[in-house]
Amino acid sequence: MAEDRLRMRSEVPEEFTWKLEDIFSSDDAWMEEYRSLGDIPVKAAEFQGKLGSDAKVLLDFFRLQDEIEERLSRLFVYANGRSDEDTANSFYQDLAGKARGVMVAISGAASFAGPEIMAIPDDILDGFYKDEPDLETYRRSIYLIRRMKAHMLSPESEMVLALAGEAAASPDNIGSVLRNADMKFPDIESADGTARQMTEDNLPFLLEDPDVDFRRRAFKAYYSRMGEFRNTFAATLDAQYKQLMFFQRARRYGSTLEAALDENEVPTEVYTNLIDAVHRNLDKMYRYVSLRKKILGLDELHMYDVYVPIVGEAAQKVSFEEAKDTVLKALSVLGDDYTALLREGFDKRWVDVYPNVGKRGGAYSNGSGKPHPYVLMNYKDNLDSMFTLAHEMGHSLHSWYSTANQPPCTADYVIFVAEVASTCNEILLMRYLLDNTDDRVQRAYLLNHFLDSFKGTLYRQTMLAEFELMMGQMAESGQSLTADLLCERYRSLNELYFGPDMVSDEEIGLEWARIPHFFYDYYMFQYATGYSAAAAIADRILREGEPAVADYKKFLSSGGSADPISLLKIAGVDMSTPEPVDRALSMFGELVGEFGELMT
Repeated sequence: MAEDRLRMRSEVPEEFTWKLEDIFSSDDAWMEEYRSLGDIPVKAAEFQGKLGSDAKVLLDFFRLQDEIEERLSRLFVYANGRSDEDTANSFYQDLAGKARGVMVAISGAASFAGPEIMAIPDDILDGFYKDEPDLETYRRSIYLIRRMKAHMLSPESEMVLALAGEAAASPDNIGSVLRNADMKFPDIESADGTARQMTEDNLPFLLEDPDVDFRRRAFKAYYSRMGEFRNTFAATLDAQYKQLMFFQRARRYGSTLEAALDENEVPTEVYTNLIDAVHRNLDKMYRYVSLRKKILGLDELHMYDVYVPIVGEAAQKVSFEEAKDTVLKALSVLGDDYTALLREGFDKRWVDVYPNVGKRGGAYSNGSGKPHPYVLMNYKDNLDSMFTLAHEMGHSLHSWYSTANQPPCTADYVIFVAEVASTCNEILLMRYLLDNTDDRVQRAYLLNHFLDSFKGTLYRQTMLAEFELMMGQMAESGQSLTADLLCERYRSLNELYFGPDMVSDEEIGLEWARIPHFFYDYYMFQYATGYSAAAAIADRILREGEPAVADYKKFLSSGGSADPISLLKIAGVDMSTPEPVDRALSMFGELVGEFGELMT
């Protein structure tokens, strides 16, 4: 079904849309639940001043928190899902805003909880666990609150910070509307005279075109249009870092990086060590760039040449039906229960498949296992989209296993482990495809895709993480994040990561403006660390079989029941050491060597 002309939402067949009615049967049902949540702030406030007085009171408060979490999750998934179907739909934008508003109201009403729980003396708390054994369910939740004692404020100040939450989300919301709803791009004429529509989401797809002149014109047209709004985009990022610094300083952290990572119990050294490790291994990236330039037969390799497949003659269309079948076969190594869940997701409309006018770009998995997770895609009938399907379903099944095996308070896993299950699926899919072809050209094509995925995840995401760190450091030193400054720094970083055989076109300096993840608070480095962990897990599954699968499912089922480093150890990976990253970078170098031999 994928095509250049974007369909209206009403033109997309129902079987290719997600079934949000599984959450709420109608908008009216959503509104009824929204109104009923209006009583929750009052219920939460009734516990104020009492959490340290009695074990039963503390237990009841946490049970109320569980109820709130589940109900808010359903409210948000429905409202945001409907809004993402058409980002220009003001009705659903309003619903998403209402959901944020009720969350802020509840957070504000419960802001007393942290300080009160921190103030409970250790001996009293130990007695609570004996008096109410069911309180053991919340031991980790209580620990996570008490470990933040140095960063908590008075109840009054905590309420102010909670109330500031809605305003703090504004830079992300404004940037999203600007990128997805307001930005309109010109059609690009192909060599045969056909006008091809350009959108925020399909630029990489257009840059896969074998016609270098078409790629160049598409690239320049896209960034020319983005450049018209460069100052607005820069202002949203400047506002983003100002709000990060507000919360960082209010909570007495040394940097915005430390504040963001401490929330998930990840030391800042993991972030900086990743950047250092990639810097030490840039020679492998340079070899790959040089090989790409040589195989494409270009005098100059430009940034608009990084998406085009090197082995173009082996490229093939992959329909959504074919992708589902292949993903099921590739992931059968994870057991019948895993593939049964995949089939359910495909058959019961967990996935919103194709792009449409106004639909949010990219892809994501959202929601817990109740009633089930959801996946948004913009499927393009190609190999990359098939890998995206495997990736996002990895997220979804991680959520499903966690919700099925954990109480609500520990069902949610932290961001540091979030990309492991998704990337593990991608690597298992690639290994399956490589193991099932004897064709030299097809194997070279798959290796090319694997290398591009590796480059895009471990190298590129580290580059973006380094730029994110740069922005934080500049903002914290008092610099304003102007468009000129951001373009200059980004282009310089691009030159470092791609090396001397890549022409870092002037336009690429503006690429920062199209990256929504810069509003996710130091999120992107976890793609790279997650890829490293996933590579180790996938390798173990393929070598050891059932014992490794069993450990992996224990990891998937553990949610947030321990710190992320401990959780990954369950699956046999120790991210407290540099070994997983070193092994992944070594693997990339070996793949470059194998690919070079096939192509020469």
